[in-house]
Amino acid sequence: MATRERWRCHALSVDYGQRHRAELAAAAKLAQALGAVEHRVVQLDLRVFGGSALTDSSIDLPRAPSAGIPVTYVPARNTIFLSLALAYAEVREARAIFTGANAVDYSGYPDCRPEFVAAFEKLANVATKRAVEGAPIAIEAPIIHMSKAEIIRKGIELGVDFSLTVSCYDADGEGRACGSCDACRLRREGFAAAGVPDATRYRR
Repeated sequence: MATRERWRCHALSVDYGQRHRAELAAAAKLAQALGAVEHRVVQLDLRVFGGSALTDSSIDLPRAPSAGIPVTYVPARNTIFLSLALAYAEVREARAIFTGANAVDYSGYPDCRPEFVAAFEKLANVATKRAVEGAPIAIEAPIIHMSKAEIIRKGIELGVDFSLTVSCYDADGEGRACGSCDACRLRREGFAAAGVPDATRYRR
C-alpha cells in the first residue's frame, strides 16, 4: 500500500526471540518482492523479560479463543518496535512510519488499537530532533480499521503473494503453519470471508 503511494520503503523487522522465527525469512522475501529499498533486522531479545507464549516456550500456545488479552501478547512489543522504527526513520529522514497494526479481526492486543497509534505519533513528535526542528513524522496504520477479508482483498489487488506470508504463532522452520493457533484461525476465517482460496502453506 505504501509503495503504491510512491513511498520509498525501508523495511524493518525485529528478531526478538520469537518462537515463530520463520516470519523473519518471510519478511525478507516479501520486502524484496514488493520493492523495498532495503530490509534490516534488529536483534533485541525480549525473552529476557518473558511473560508471553511467543517468547517463553514453557507457556503453551492457545488453541482456542480466550477471554481477555491472550497469553500471546508480548509486553509492550509494538511500543518497542515503533521506537526502533522511529530511530531508523529519523536517521533516514523519513516522513512516515507504516505499521501493520489491526484492530478489527485481531487477538485483542492493546497496542494494536487506534488510540495507541495516535498516542505514539504524539510521542514521536515531541521526542525527536527532526520533529522539534519542524519535520514531523506521521505514523501510518493503513489496515487498522480493515477486516481480515478486506486486507486479503486489498493484498490480492496489489499483487501480494500470500503464500510467502507467515501469520502462524507455531510455524515450522519452512514457514508452514500449524493450522490450529489463534493467528491461523483468524487468517483462515479471513480467506473464507474474502471468498478467496487459502494460500497458506500448512504442514498438515
